[in-house]
Amino acid sequence: MFQPPPQTPIMVHVVETPAHETTVVDVLLGAIGLTGVLLLLAALAGVVLGAGFILYRKIQARRTPYHGEAGDVPHIV
Repeated sequence: MFQPPPQTPIMVHVVETPAHETTVVDVLLGAIGLTGVLLLLAALAGVVLGAGFILYRKIQARRTPYHGEAGDVPHIV
């Protein structure tokens, strides 16, 4: 019978790349970046909600005109 020739084992040496070390500066820059993004999102949300509130009040004022007495309206002299 035919027998295959014996195989020699193949040795593989895996070389791992060195892991990136996280320093204090990396952590601080990441925290400042995240804080900046959250600050911008909060400011944008405030502007959008404030503009929406002002527009809502203006639309309401046009729909229902004020029919109060002249004494109810404050006048600055």
